[in-house]
Amino acid sequence: MPHERTVRIHTGTIALGALLKWAGVVGTGGEAKTLIAARRVLVNGQVETKRGRRVASGDLIAVQGGPTLAIVAADDAATPAPLDPRLS
Repeated sequence: MPHERTVRIHTGTIALGALLKWAGVVGTGGEAKTLIAARRVLVNGQVETKRGRRVASGDLIAVQGGPTLAIVAADDAATPAPLDPRLS
């Protein structure tokens, strides 16, 4: 079942494809490209078809059949999220 989680970013913006990799939703940029091209990713409630789309703190990313990602700046995160072991 899809779930919502917070993703902290350490830059002002990040490309959507890179964010999906950073968050562990996909394993490769190719997988991100395929997922986005299939129109299965929403940014702030709108279908997004560009993996280079820049997202920032405050944006909400929903992946069909996957998680919803609430993007926050690293400095804004109230509590540190545990690191995903796949990102080590």
